[in-house]
Amino acid sequence: MSEETLFYQEEPAGEVLQQVASQLRLSLANIHSALSRLAPPEARDGEERIDLNAAVLCQSYYRILRIANNLADASEPPRRAGKGLRNEDIVALCREVAGRAEGPAGLLGITVEFRCSKERQFIAVDRDRIERLLLNLLSNAFKFMGAGEKKVTVTVRVEPEFVHVTVADTGRGIPEDQLPTLFERCRQPGRMEPPPHGLGLGLGVCKRIAEEHGGSMRPLSVAGKGTAMTFSLPNRKAPVSMKDRQILVEPAGGFNRTLVELSDALPKQAFTQKYLD
Repeated sequence: MSEETLFYQEEPAGEVLQQVASQLRLSLANIHSALSRLAPPEARDGEERIDLNAAVLCQSYYRILRIANNLADASEPPRRAGKGLRNEDIVALCREVAGRAEGPAGLLGITVEFRCSKERQFIAVDRDRIERLLLNLLSNAFKFMGAGEKKVTVTVRVEPEFVHVTVADTGRGIPEDQLPTLFERCRQPGRMEPPPHGLGLGLGVCKRIAEEHGGSMRPLSVAGKGTAMTFSLPNRKAPVSMKDRQILVEPAGGFNRTLVELSDALPKQAFTQKYLD
């Protein structure tokens, strides 16, 4: 079975999953709209009970939206490596994402640290896809944190051929026998984590995103001592055209993308109004 796809080997199944994801997103948008009317921000700011109840609903639909996004991604045909990439400052992007995750991580007693010896480094990436990849790795690091020191470090290392981004945690680590099939848990029901930890799709999607960029992913983990997940991207720039200079805006749809990707790792308090603002 090809490692390039998760579900796409059976085209009808892929089409069904795309339809399932689309229907889920449509229903979730309606739920989000209804919640905004039933518990508007001003009501949530003024009443803790309303805010906490609304937070439970927020977290639930964010978790379902994350599953829908992963199902849709997993059932798409592989994208051609390097297609549609734009020049972005990968250092600034990773610093920004780590900074956005820092506040929610504090609710779990986790500190998030960013490290890079360079101020900036422009390479060809799909900004939204890399953001999603990094948030997925942060979510995994948060979920499987062990006792004792709780720390996640995001490190960007620039080399002549590749830029390496590592998310390292002080968690409980991954058993050695699971590492060879770490990115294929969605096809192994016995390997799936119990709710709310998802269907095991996230790491497969992460690997796919790295490969779309012409890069790779590799895990390094010692059971009981933590895990370091590294994705490597080619250190090269895309040709710049007038079309590339246009500013493209993707509609947010009312969802906080950081909280969507971290939704199954955070407590309900992360979805109270002060964190949604």
